[in-house]
Amino acid sequence: MKQKILEHLSLIAIALAVMLTSAVFVKIIENTTFSTTDSLENASSTPESTPTATSESTPTATSEITPTITQENTPDASLVEDRLSSGEKILVKQEISDTADGEFSSAKQRGVEAMAGGNYKQAIAEFEAAIQKSPNAPETLIYLNNAKAADLEQFATSEAFTIAVVVPIGNNPNGALEMLRGVAQAQYEANEAQGMNQAPIKVIIANDDDDPTIAQQIAKNLVNNPKILGVIGHFSSGATLSAGREYNAGELVAISPNSTDFQLSDFSRYVFRTVPSDRVATKSLAQYMLTKLKKQKAAVFFNSQSTYSESLKMSFVEEVIANGGQVDQDLEFDMSAPDFSANRSVEQAVAKGAQVLMLAANTTMLDKTLLIIQANNSRLNLLGSDDVYTSKILADGGKAAVGLVVPVAWHIDSHLESDFARKSQELWQSRVNWRSAMSYDATQALITAIRGNPTRSGIQQMLSSSTFSATGASGDIRFLPSGDRSNSSIQLVEVRPQDGSDKSYNFVPIR
Repeated sequence: MKQKILEHLSLIAIALAVMLTSAVFVKIIENTTFSTTDSLENASSTPESTPTATSESTPTATSEITPTITQENTPDASLVEDRLSSGEKILVKQEISDTADGEFSSAKQRGVEAMAGGNYKQAIAEFEAAIQKSPNAPETLIYLNNAKAADLEQFATSEAFTIAVVVPIGNNPNGALEMLRGVAQAQYEANEAQGMNQAPIKVIIANDDDDPTIAQQIAKNLVNNPKILGVIGHFSSGATLSAGREYNAGELVAISPNSTDFQLSDFSRYVFRTVPSDRVATKSLAQYMLTKLKKQKAAVFFNSQSTYSESLKMSFVEEVIANGGQVDQDLEFDMSAPDFSANRSVEQAVAKGAQVLMLAANTTMLDKTLLIIQANNSRLNLLGSDDVYTSKILADGGKAAVGLVVPVAWHIDSHLESDFARKSQELWQSRVNWRSAMSYDATQALITAIRGNPTRSGIQQMLSSSTFSATGASGDIRFLPSGDRSNSSIQLVEVRPQDGSDKSYNFVPIR
């Protein structure tokens, strides 16, 4: 009896061992499968959430891009809607510099409340009162234009044509306001020129904080809104590349006034830009360095986490070397590196015989750029990116920034007699910069295409046509098959003392 019990126990032990071994193998297989799946998902989502520049000189992205939307990047509708407004809520919390102007803020708030309640005549009165207090308020002007458009819709034969503008309110409010000035002026002029029976232009403002992931989510929302006929934006190249995949898949036109990365050339049939690419800008900088400054060797400061900065760095190095100059690999300094030191990097550049410092910075690196400028202390010539074109560089860089040369798409001092320059100063009671001019051009192009063929496909066909032309701040607007502007040009500007002062500085065109 005892022997039988032992035999049964042995059989049970063997069965348990087999079951345990099987379970272990199953778990191993499951883990291997899950790991592989995770890797594939990560590999496919990475370029959509944070695109990075590659070492290839010719981008290969085409209109065939079809993004894979996973649960991770599917937008929360309520969160995205909080970032959109056509006048029913305020997105720019500090629109004017005089924060003590309570009358402006109160009138604007009352206008927003009236807009949300559908009382458009009251909204018009309140927004007009706000602008009387502070004319240089582009978000408020867009809301006023929208209130007038909504009020007119009851008399028009068709609904207003709706477009969107995506700006970086959260992380770059000044850049956002610069873009909004151009869009607001183009909308204002278009609507004022239309009769009672013609459809006005309505603008939805969206805030993507210049974040590629948020930009993609907002783009998906705009694509899914059938009323939106086109988009102005985005600000940085990284945000535009990320959002552009959604615009391409959804066949919605987007025109960027600010994104210069060469990867956007031939990126999509639906993505255009009014600003020159990095290749145009760096060609001008390289020529200036080699022929005007007669310098041969440069050190480059860049941000490897920014597609724009990477693109600018690569284009500049290629141009300098192609034209007989020199940029040694150990003179390429990544400002995003944990151990980066402005003082140490500048001293290394000086010790290795660099004659020029190229500051290929994006907006998140302006503080480190200022440290480099101060560390240089006017020893080596300075070149910079268009993102360095800011009042912060002038105010905080001071005397050490004098001589810094930057490429921009437009400068008001070179176009003082143009209609845009004159009308913009009348409208805003202030001077505008190249970002406003390029945003105006992007909006003018989009509105012209809408007036010609007000469907998404029709707008794309209009912009792509060799016969298309619109009038902008910087002349005629036409596009190449690549989506780039066909007649783009660069104006080099230099930091100089203002009116002989040693405390006030300005960017002045190099003639």
